[in-house]
Amino acid sequence: MSAATRRLTTAQALVRFLAAQYTERDGVRHRLITGTWGIFGHGNVAGLGQALVEYADVMPYHQGRSEQAMVHAAVGHARQLNRLRVQAVTTSIGPGATNLVTGAALATVNRLPVLLLPGDYFASHAADPLLQQLEHPVEADVSVNDALRPVSRYFDRVTRPEALVASALKAVRVLTDPAETGAVTLALPQDVQTEAHDWPEEFFADRVWHVRRPAPDPEELAEAVRAVRAAERPLIVAGGGVHHSEAEQALKALVDATGIPVASTQAGKGALRHDHPADLGGIGHTGTAVSDELARTADLVIGVGTRYSDFTTASGTLFQRPDVRFLNLNITAFDAHKLAARTLVCDARTGLTALAEALSGHRVDAVYEAEYRAGKARWNETVRAAFRADDDGAVPTQTQVLGALDTVVGDEDVVINAAGSLPGDLHKLWRARSPRQYHLEYGYSCMGYEIPAALGVQQAAPDTPVWALVGDGTYLMNPTEIVTAVQEDLPVKLVLVQNHGYASIGGLSESVGAERFGTDYRHRAADGSFTGAPLPVDLAANAASLGMDVLRAKTVRELREALVAARAATRPTCVYVETAPPSAALPAEAWWDVPVAEVSAREAAINARTAYERSVADRRHHL
Repeated sequence: MSAATRRLTTAQALVRFLAAQYTERDGVRHRLITGTWGIFGHGNVAGLGQALVEYADVMPYHQGRSEQAMVHAAVGHARQLNRLRVQAVTTSIGPGATNLVTGAALATVNRLPVLLLPGDYFASHAADPLLQQLEHPVEADVSVNDALRPVSRYFDRVTRPEALVASALKAVRVLTDPAETGAVTLALPQDVQTEAHDWPEEFFADRVWHVRRPAPDPEELAEAVRAVRAAERPLIVAGGGVHHSEAEQALKALVDATGIPVASTQAGKGALRHDHPADLGGIGHTGTAVSDELARTADLVIGVGTRYSDFTTASGTLFQRPDVRFLNLNITAFDAHKLAARTLVCDARTGLTALAEALSGHRVDAVYEAEYRAGKARWNETVRAAFRADDDGAVPTQTQVLGALDTVVGDEDVVINAAGSLPGDLHKLWRARSPRQYHLEYGYSCMGYEIPAALGVQQAAPDTPVWALVGDGTYLMNPTEIVTAVQEDLPVKLVLVQNHGYASIGGLSESVGAERFGTDYRHRAADGSFTGAPLPVDLAANAASLGMDVLRAKTVRELREALVAARAATRPTCVYVETAPPSAALPAEAWWDVPVAEVSAREAAINARTAYERSVADRRHHL
């Protein structure tokens, strides 16, 4: 007797399959694919578009405005839900597909899962070349979707209906694997999407994917314990893996027992509450003074769930003690072995728990503990000074904007940012009150992430106030998902900071001898420079035209009032504020390597090169 089958198109089968996938961790089951974002055109409208209509009862659909933004929304969604739930994104062929590349790179760099379903050329080549098809003179199987290969953790082009079975299973395996996850791409030729096939019923049965928590190897654990017990000045660097594993309480238990201080990367901030005595705030180029001072004298650096980007290591110049050694706890061996470290290749929660048990009775020296607590107290005064506004009627600085927001948000609020000058201020100053409050995308530092990510987070946490902090440069990159927020009644809060240009890159340009060239939003002067008056651009009016309620704030007092009103709002709301020029009160506490012109006729570049050569001399290779 033959097995039962169901006759569906390839696209219909894929939607039914995705609706039946689940994750399970710690005995809790979640639906894996919570919905599908889509912009339709030729290449997906007749296939996946029709299938999503057919099965609207089992697969929610969200309409996007920008393909890149749809991926950002899905990434924000997955991060908020600890990578246990995922959204899919479908596009047409051609520009719709290539617009996915930036979002895919962001997802993969940050180890966050998203399923990409771009349309592709006719597998049969019946219509060849078709509209938007890339022709290659000697490789007929190449399409623009091949641009997604290097930024995807798994890629396949499904050229026959029956090939979907194996490919779909492999795709979901990668989406649910905590060590391998990232962007997953199934390129779907438009003719194959609409072809019918007799699918085995088993393909549509509920399938549960267990998300592993691998334990540390006993020998690695014993080595790690010996290293920690021998260290006089250990320092934990908490990365995003702490959050992905939901290991915050395990980290706190280890720190409470041992007194080892914790500094955090952009992705790891909030691993401890800001008011925990051992939380030293951010580390690296945008870190706090106390974190970076301890990093320079640490004899053991314990990395937990971090990939050690150049911002974290100050481009290899931060950890300066001659005998410093590294111990890396990471679920990915690739990251665990960085900096010639001793390794604990395991789940963050499982590894931290095992480490705490094995270190029973061990605690750092009281003098060391008193030292870092005093450093933390000094930095808290720096934060208070940066946030304080002595004149409520004055135009706020950017740090005072953060101070005003700090007084308004609750522990449960989520604050989202990605690029520009805000990440540096936030990493130094923000007082994270819960594991999910601080949501910085800094692995790819992608302008345009904040607004769509806020939508994805709001979908994941519908009763949570979600704030997108956006500068004028980022806003102009990608404001279109405001329309989607209005369409789906997502009450995201947008804080739009106007400083008339690329403030962060302008400062960097000045420091490397490029003299802020091309970083101001101003009229061109007679000599071609951008030194004229600010452009007559009204971004608040633009946000209002897209459907947001807009509150304009000109002073510190008006800003606080607007933020309170925005937090209480039940529909998408923008707080627009123009900031005063930034002060130089918060310089970088550690270096970052941006090469400077070796020869130049301009004095600014000559001076910058001299400073560069002094700094680069401090770089170390840890072996």
